[in-house]
Amino acid sequence: MLPALMQTLALWALLRLLLRAEAPRQGARRAWLYGTAWLIGATGWIYVSLHHFGGMPAPIAGAAVLLLSAALSGYLAAVGWAWVRWRSGVWWRDAGMFAGLWLLAELARALIFTGFPWGASGYGLIDSPLDRLAPWLGVYGLGAVWAWCVACLACGGRRWAAPVPLLAWVLALAWLPSARFTQMHGQPLRVALLQGNVPQDEKFANERIVGMLVWHAAQLKAADADLVMAPETAIPLLPAQLPEGYWDALVAMFGEGSGRAALIGVPLGSFEQGYSNSVVGLKAGQADSYRYDKHHLVPFGEFIPTGFHWFVALMNMPLGDFSRGPLDAPSFTVRGQRIAPNICYEDLFGEELASRFADKARAPTVLANVSNLAWFGDTVAIAQHVQIARMRSLEFQVPSIRATNTGATVVIDAFGRVTDRMPTQTRGVLNTQVQGFAGQTPFAWWASRFGLWPLVAVGLLLAVAGAGRHRLSDSAPPTPVG
Repeated sequence: MLPALMQTLALWALLRLLLRAEAPRQGARRAWLYGTAWLIGATGWIYVSLHHFGGMPAPIAGAAVLLLSAALSGYLAAVGWAWVRWRSGVWWRDAGMFAGLWLLAELARALIFTGFPWGASGYGLIDSPLDRLAPWLGVYGLGAVWAWCVACLACGGRRWAAPVPLLAWVLALAWLPSARFTQMHGQPLRVALLQGNVPQDEKFANERIVGMLVWHAAQLKAADADLVMAPETAIPLLPAQLPEGYWDALVAMFGEGSGRAALIGVPLGSFEQGYSNSVVGLKAGQADSYRYDKHHLVPFGEFIPTGFHWFVALMNMPLGDFSRGPLDAPSFTVRGQRIAPNICYEDLFGEELASRFADKARAPTVLANVSNLAWFGDTVAIAQHVQIARMRSLEFQVPSIRATNTGATVVIDAFGRVTDRMPTQTRGVLNTQVQGFAGQTPFAWWASRFGLWPLVAVGLLLAVAGAGRHRLSDSAPPTPVG
């Protein structure tokens, strides 16, 4: 509840400042400063990646974080400008207009230039009464409802009696027991989640690779579980580059008679065919190994935008240009559970994961994320990624399991609660279990068919419907507030 309260107070303060703005340009500046501060706090860990592991000089790395935050805050600057210019002075219309503009700004950040919606407002609402709306609306719809609630309070001014009934209705709805759209499916899976805790500056060092391979192979062999998961690039070399017999031995571990399965993060491909950041699934009875190739690649980390090869060279990244995998990837079936892998920050894009839920009969019963967050050190990025995974479980009402290099290796149930976890920055194996759930939430239904476009339409409708006839120009006096 504390994150929700803090961000609510911050947005309320911004709205009160916007109500006192003397011109649209002033509203844009205030919203831009708010957004820049918000995003520096949410994405400051990028500095660690750029400076400590990328070798970028500290001033340049700090400037890069500032410039990224400032650029992404341009969407909120547009919100401040438009709201100050077109608000009507009628509190309920102004609140609706602000919610629509806020929704459009968050959607723009999620969709434009491959999308980077890290720090979207809906994630701060986990464990608040409003998180019950996640399986209906998704994280961005949830953020829009929250923005509307805060705008009702801010625009009501001294007229507290006006917005209170509407807010009371929303909160009463949110306090009701969560609607359940999925049901338990099959028997619980015993899972072993590996956390190698390999420092990023050692991960690709030749003198460290053998020890890393030996440790992961030993844990994969020793694990007494239905499913063993190793993190993203737990095996940092292509199978053809591994010591002779190593890959064949891994495949044999999970062959006939083993009764076990594995998901292992490993790069795949060739110079001729291109490379992919992948997860390989091993189990008995399959002609070919299961393969999942990462679909949503990280700009500058996994693919290089045209004209920016100099930037990757400056960061000294060992991994450069990967090929993109298909969006609608099949699940990996283990003892009747349909496991849907995703890699690193792919679980930030719930609308893309939703494509796997289009067919209710084949929808995943467990989400499985493998990550390597060693790039970002022991920073808030780890806790933020857990919040993201919790939101995906809330949206789809299926559990999530996460195997990571440095943390957080966790199990999340179908209702967004962390049920088991391993300490971060430690080496070990989390032996636990997960209960699969089958079904389809309203969010999974509409997002799998239409993506985020229904929310774009709602945002436009609210913004246009709430706009007043009289526009405030940059030279007009401010409208009095209560």
